[in-house]
Amino acid sequence: MDKLGELVKRIKPELIIFGKSMFLHPEPVKYVHDIVKTMDPRPVIMFDMAHVLGLYGAFQEPFQEGADVVTGSTHKTFFGTQRGVVAGNMAAGTGLEKLWIEVKGRAMPGSTSNHHLGTLLGLLMATYEMNQFKKDYQLQVIKNARAFARSLYDRGVAVEGGFDDGFTDTHQVVIRVRQYGTGEDVARRLEDNNIITNYQALPDDESFIGSSGIRMGTQEMTRFGMKEKDFDQLAEFISDCVKSNRKVKNEVKKLREGFLTMVYCLPADKAIPLAAQVLASIMPGKPYLQKFAENLSSLSH
Repeated sequence: MDKLGELVKRIKPELIIFGKSMFLHPEPVKYVHDIVKTMDPRPVIMFDMAHVLGLYGAFQEPFQEGADVVTGSTHKTFFGTQRGVVAGNMAAGTGLEKLWIEVKGRAMPGSTSNHHLGTLLGLLMATYEMNQFKKDYQLQVIKNARAFARSLYDRGVAVEGGFDDGFTDTHQVVIRVRQYGTGEDVARRLEDNNIITNYQALPDDESFIGSSGIRMGTQEMTRFGMKEKDFDQLAEFISDCVKSNRKVKNEVKKLREGFLTMVYCLPADKAIPLAAQVLASIMPGKPYLQKFAENLSSLSH
């Protein structure tokens, strides 16, 4: 942290970007903001929350910590369709108003004039659900990730992130597998056993080629109802497969069959009337939508 502070003071950068693909612990946004807030001109602070946007608040709140721009994906921990967001916190008097005008202009019609409207309704519904279930979903994702990491560690798997720090503060769990093969080799072995993972370069790897890590996330199966004890069972399968090359394909399939109903989302009896209400708001002059909304309403009864 001291080295980071010295570097920022010496370089006086125009733009400071936080964010990474292996996201285990919070970024020092407030620490950097406190250093640069009196600089003239002050660096713009941006936080790319692509992987952790759905954990905003429970994990970290970059706007409250001094970030000017937050970007993110809407299809990872934020469980919507494949889109992206750019959000700004540039109030009048900050000197950044012109930058925000440029960001909006470059986004539309600049870079995204061909964006896919077919994914927009799905994002809207996901946003309703995130607002409704945010706290419970976020806390369970993080609890599951920490329990998952601890279960792997207890079985002798090398887990990144530090034992004293609980291994992770997000949805991600990263393991080191070099002694069993490259990350890609182990990822393929797990995939052959119905466990889909992402091979990951670790900080001491020279590149992604021959990476020595495996990255996993708990958010998707948390939404299918898995809790800490279920991730403990999954950790056993992963440990056996990675360390002993034991075939666990059928056991994984059996575990997965117990979680087929999505949770942290609106049940049909609430989702359908809401969809009808959304359609009703845009119905004037569109009789086909009126009929569709009526059909939706009848389904809910």
